Amino acid sequence: MTDKSNLSAIPSVDAVLAHLDERGLGAIQPRPIAVRLVREILEAERGAMIAGECRHGESDESVRAGILAEVEAEIVRSPARGLVPVINATGIVVHTNLGRAPLSAEAVASIAEIARGYSNLEYDLIRGTRGKRDYLVRDAICELTGAEDALVVNNNAAAVLLVLNTLAPGREVIVSRGELIEIGGSFRLPDVFERSGSRMVEVGTTNRTHLSDFRDAIRSSTGALLSAHWSNYSISGFVERVSLNELASLGEHFGIPVIHDLGSGILADPAKLGLSGEMTVRESVSAGVTVSTFSGDKILGGPQAGIAVGTESAISRMRANPLMRALRPGKLTLAALSATLRSYLRGEAETAVPVLSAIMAPLDSLGRRSDEMARSLASSLGDRARVSVVELEGLVGGGAAPERVIPSRGVQIEPRCGVSAGSVTSTMLTASPAVVARTHEDRVIVDLRTVYESQDTAVVAALLCAFEEE
Repeated sequence: MTDKSNLSAIPSVDAVLAHLDERGLGAIQPRPIAVRLVREILEAERGAMIAGECRHGESDESVRAGILAEVEAEIVRSPARGLVPVINATGIVVHTNLGRAPLSAEAVASIAEIARGYSNLEYDLIRGTRGKRDYLVRDAICELTGAEDALVVNNNAAAVLLVLNTLAPGREVIVSRGELIEIGGSFRLPDVFERSGSRMVEVGTTNRTHLSDFRDAIRSSTGALLSAHWSNYSISGFVERVSLNELASLGEHFGIPVIHDLGSGILADPAKLGLSGEMTVRESVSAGVTVSTFSGDKILGGPQAGIAVGTESAISRMRANPLMRALRPGKLTLAALSATLRSYLRGEAETAVPVLSAIMAPLDSLGRRSDEMARSLASSLGDRARVSVVELEGLVGGGAAPERVIPSRGVQIEPRCGVSAGSVTSTMLTASPAVVARTHEDRVIVDLRTVYESQDTAVVAALLCAFEEE
């Protein structure tokens, strides 16, 4: 058991900070953050000693050296605690954990322009009076979707919450049991029902729901019918779903609003994206639903936002809901979304919007880059790894188009000399910028579909650095 007299070996905060300065590590973090991190480590060491644990040996010298080494390592890693850029080498285009859609150059420029000064966020420059922020993008959304009206909130879950709370508060909403989705972060559709003040009525079974199931459940307390996209799963085999057109017709017959949670908003041609069969926002609107909701940061390729389109009467009621103020987006979101929508209106989205260009990237281009990267890595790594070009299958991701794979190309690195693929990818996370890659059967997989060509050199550097540190 460690002698508690070793407590005197724990250096002071000032002494540790001075050591960091001497090592050239003091500027990695602002001083208050560095002080906080150092205090956490020293307190942990003090608590361990009191408990009789030997974290860094028993001698005063080893304790001090161990603490300083731990602080150095934590300070070097500490930027990863905040928001930093990463290179996505996973092949998942809309990667929720990596920030979903990267923004277009025009969207980034628009954010910078609006951020550096004042703007007409809620000021009507034509009338010289107070304006409404969601009107700034309403015309563009309506033009692209064919809807009568539109509004924007901070994400699609917020859009679903708002429409339920507006159209069916205290009333029943009928939904197929097979569409009670849960997506990443333990977000469950039934929980949104509860918070919205509406009551969920499940009909049908997990795999088969008929129009008659909806019809038989309608009563005086019914406030809406709802259809939800399956998002990140699929059901095959003995399956039947009620089409959106059928549901819209049923709602019209009974005078009941129909809500369609699209999840991901597709404004481009699905066939060009390899997503034939996936419903576009315009098709949802054309089916005759009352309100359709979708995300701005999935296949649409814009910033995080929730967009609701539909009839003028329904959207105007949502706009007047007091919840709208709590859910409204900020000026930077609207700046990015407006710029992204302009790319669609000009017919330039396929090349200007990164999500679309990544999905549509030609295999021959990915193959050429893979060949170049493989040659560079093989030359530098020598017998430390076997490097080869591989055919891969990427994913759209982001809860959109489940099970739709995208043929891709990339590089496979099989480490040798006792180095594991897991240790290589872990070390790549400490690079600047960090590189997130996959492993398979103790091989590192780099899928170039989600790597910008300008990032290829950084990926190679991160891989070489990872092997050097092993």
